Amino acid sequence: MLTIALSKGKMLDLALDVFRRAGYAMGNLSTESRRLVFPCPEIGMTFLIVRPTDVPTYVEYGAADVGIVGKDVLMEQDSDVYEPLDLGFGACRIAVAALKGQASRDRLSSKIRVATKYPKITERYFNQRGVPVEIVKLYGSIELAPLVGLADRIVDLVETGNTLKAHHLVEVECIAQSTARLVVNRASLKLKHAVVTELIKKLRAVSRTPTGFRTSAPRKSSRGVRRTVRRTPR
Repeated sequence: MLTIALSKGKMLDLALDVFRRAGYAMGNLSTESRRLVFPCPEIGMTFLIVRPTDVPTYVEYGAADVGIVGKDVLMEQDSDVYEPLDLGFGACRIAVAALKGQASRDRLSSKIRVATKYPKITERYFNQRGVPVEIVKLYGSIELAPLVGLADRIVDLVETGNTLKAHHLVEVECIAQSTARLVVNRASLKLKHAVVTELIKKLRAVSRTPTGFRTSAPRKSSRGVRRTVRRTPR
């Protein structure tokens, strides 16, 4: 029996669609239910519905064998999990934004204040550019921060850019692209190798992974280890 952690929210429908197209009948699993655990013995799986930020934790500590979560969450948490497959859906970008008219202001010589729910990604990005930064951690309504003078910039997840426009913000830089990723517990990949690799194979066959993205070899994401990531042009 495989235990699979899926992210709540709009990514859940897309994840369920991928499983169904891969041939997995999930019976009574519904996005409208308030249940959080859905045993599906007919396909040898149990699904957990959890917050996106909790998916890597469930997988890393073995409460789930497999999970589906956005790359933005993995970049921020740097959890010790394998990431063998880019599923291709839920495409967004982690972007820096500022108020219109202030986007080109040169403040590289002084500290800038950035509001975000991605403090680690933000700190790495500005440190690599040699820009001193003060980070303001927020959990929601990031776009409000520049409007009330709380921050000079924001770093947030952007899909269409409509929310930025509605708050008179413009995108300054794109830090990284984010799509849904399949992550696997290290021990589960060894102890349940056959069923895990079969799942990866079936999901890869129906995923919208960009052409040329290499997913054949599992990659381990590990704390404290500097990695070079080869990005495929989108």
